[in-house]
Amino acid sequence: MSDDHSERSKITDGMSEAELNARHAEKMKKKKVARDKILATKTIEKGLLIVHTGKGKGKSTAAFGLVFRALGNGMKVGVVQFVKGKWETGERKILEHFPEQVTMTAMGDGFTWETQDRQRDIAAAKAAWERAKALIMDEAHDMVLLDEMNIVLRYDYLDIADVVAFLREKPANKHVIVTGRNAKDELIELADLVTEMEMVKHPFRSGVKAQRGIEF
Repeated sequence: MSDDHSERSKITDGMSEAELNARHAEKMKKKKVARDKILATKTIEKGLLIVHTGKGKGKSTAAFGLVFRALGNGMKVGVVQFVKGKWETGERKILEHFPEQVTMTAMGDGFTWETQDRQRDIAAAKAAWERAKALIMDEAHDMVLLDEMNIVLRYDYLDIADVVAFLREKPANKHVIVTGRNAKDELIELADLVTEMEMVKHPFRSGVKAQRGIEF
């Protein structure tokens, strides 16, 4: 038990339930005042460049969570999947029910170790990037998800300098999300929000295969 926790326990020992409730209410009142003071200083509203990277599971999952949140707010979303073209994913099936709000494009031919054809992969990556740029520049779309784009950047199928230069000049209110392992340093530096998923445990290492509803 930490010293801080022990000290709190000494203070609250012997207090009645009513006294504990009153103490809690006063503590939360002070916390709210401090929180409101901080929030009052946050006045900028802008389109964010968001990067989900790292070895842990959940990069695309979290990104699609943002997509669904945007849909719930009446926003229009573009999705470009760079390497999952052959996968019948659950999120794709759901998004097909929102044709007025979602533009879904699966451009890849599978992971690069599946195609084993570098030139084909490069061509697919370039086609996906051209589609992504069109969606980002389209004023009708509020958010664009570039799913697994970090993978093609890692293999240098796209020029990171060109990608960063374009994203730097994206429309001011456009949200862009990029997912995939091994995000390039240049992309991380440019981004407004970067989350690195850390793997603590994964069932794959125990022989559990990718499962419907969990991985796809």
